[in-house]
Amino acid sequence: MKQNSFISVISNEKKEENRGSVEFQVLCFTNKIRRLTSHLELHKKDYSSQRGLRKILGKRQRLLAYLSNKNRIRYKELISQLNIRELKTR
Repeated sequence: MKQNSFISVISNEKKEENRGSVEFQVLCFTNKIRRLTSHLELHKKDYSSQRGLRKILGKRQRLLAYLSNKNRIRYKELISQLNIRELKTR
């Protein structure tokens, strides 16, 4: 899966497997979001899953905001690798 290749990229940068890093957490949340989104396409009235999806989206948004303020270069690399959102060019 795509997650394993990205984990190796993160771990090669850090020389150890750092599962508490912001990048790894955003990766896990992104995988959960994609999985829940596909589930909700089939089960439109699963409101508890919709609530869980909104909570995960909020957590990922806060982590990305933190990373954006802390290190803009790592933030841009992460969102381009995960294909999360389009970058605005200034």
